[in-house]
Amino acid sequence: MLLTTFAPWRAHQPSNAADDLVAYLHQRQQIPSGTTVLRHIPVSFELAPIRVMAKLVELRSPVVVCCGMAEGRSHLHLERYGKGNDLALETPLPLEKLMAGTHLTGISDDAGTYVCNHLYYRLLDAIAQYRWPVQALFVHIPTLTPATQPLLAHDLTLILKRLAKLTSRLDVELDRCQKMA
Repeated sequence: MLLTTFAPWRAHQPSNAADDLVAYLHQRQQIPSGTTVLRHIPVSFELAPIRVMAKLVELRSPVVVCCGMAEGRSHLHLERYGKGNDLALETPLPLEKLMAGTHLTGISDDAGTYVCNHLYYRLLDAIAQYRWPVQALFVHIPTLTPATQPLLAHDLTLILKRLAKLTSRLDVELDRCQKMA
């Protein structure tokens, strides 16, 4: 699995909550084994998709989870759609199953209008266009507080573990398809 975070992008932010939460999980060894973490992606419409897709091609990862900060939200949100060019592309991942048993997680149908949405749309579009054997998910993470950080950490850990199980099933399926070819 490939897990990505953005660099901070506003002057009043000393850090990015998504990057902070992923670093917190990494420090506590709560990120599934075999996961590659790509931190501090530039907050750039041009560079973010290039950087993530290049890493995806290099790793041949069956799942990519991009994490971004959503300052105005109070919950972690699994994004259903990436929107662009008057289209809404939907992740085929089972979002309801991924978030079952979480504390502060919901599903969002609006990944915003900034680089987060642009990256997600570009990923979903490339996956569809090139028939990549990859699943993509965008997760928005709110500003962390001492009260919410443990709950959000629990939720993201649970979601990543479920995606890791999916990743191992996809790896087996890919191997089987390659042997048949």
